[in-house]
Formats: sequence, C-alpha cells, structure tokens
Amino acid sequence: MIQQIEQVLSFIMEIEKLKNVHRKTKPVGLTRYENSAEHSWHVCLSALMLQQYANEPVNIDRVIKMLLIHDLGEIDAGDTIIYASETPENKALELAGIRRMMALLPEGQGEQYIEHWREFEAGESNDAKFAKAIDRVPPLLHNLHGEGHSWRDNKVTKEQVFKVNSRIAKGSEPLWQVLEEKLQGAIDDGLLK
Repeated sequence: MIQQIEQVLSFIMEIEKLKNVHRKTKPVGLTRYENSAEHSWHVCLSALMLQQYANEPVNIDRVIKMLLIHDLGEIDAGDTIIYASETPENKALELAGIRRMMALLPEGQGEQYIEHWREFEAGESNDAKFAKAIDRVPPLLHNLHGEGHSWRDNKVTKEQVFKVNSRIAKGSEPLWQVLEEKLQGAIDDGLLK
C-alpha cells in the first residue's frame, strides 16, 4: 500500500506541471495568460453549474473526470490554440503524454483515465458531447469580456470561431443559442471580424 501511495504522489507531482502550460487567453480582468490547470478547474465548475442545460442527461461525475483528464497531455505536447490544434500529430503527442503520466499510477489505475481521454476526444457519448461543449465556454468568455484579445492576437476570423464553437450545440443547444447571440454582438461591436 505504501508503494501505491508513493506512485500516486509521484503522479500528483507530475501533473503540477500543468500549471506551467500557458494558454492563449487571459482570465477576465487580468493581463497574464491562463494556465491549463486553471482552465481545468474552470471547465469543471462550469460543467457542474450548466449540467441541467445538456441536450441529454449526463453523468456529471464522468463529465468532470473527462474535463480533469483531457488537457493533461499538454504537459508534454504544449497548448496550441484550438483553431490550429486538432491535428493527428498533436493528438498523438497528447495521448503519449497521457499514457506516460498514467503509467506513474499503480498498476491498473491509469487505464480508466486513458479511456476517459479517448471518450472525450471521440466526442460521441452524451457525456463527451457535453464535456466538449463546456470546454469551449471559458475561452469564449475570456474573449467576449477581454476585447477579443486572443482572436485579435492570433488572427482568428469569425468564420473560424463559429466553425469550431458551433459544436457546443451538440452538447447543449440552449447554451449555444446564448453564446451565438453573444458572438453576434462581438461581431457587431468589432471584436470579432
């Protein structure tokens, strides 16, 4: 048992590195960039608060597990803005990182979390559709309440924003309706071009 606890503690120390993976958006009201660990906390709490708006019933415990696990691969792969990151090469690097970290856990413990990562990436179950929808919310809010800083700095077009984020509707149509209206307001205000 002591050895297993030591393994879990090693895993906990390894995932500390997620705090040093910087994203491309700034938290509302701050001048620094968000780190991926903050993003994980933010999306989990967002999922908890928005679960009643999922298109289909979801198991919030599974959703939160997916959201806590899905960015751990960035420790090895780094963070790439969503409008450029979904390449097979990037996903392979993330999966390799997930596997490396889960191998730190006691035998048999890590596989369930690798499966949560795979389920999230596939985006086919109700839980994964909702998790993927919620994963998009904080970056949109950061831009909507931060003068479109990340869109502007990364030359992201309104077409890209709508293409990537319209998948929110797969997990929550009401949430997408609200956000789509906010995005239209951002276009009207010149924040998104």
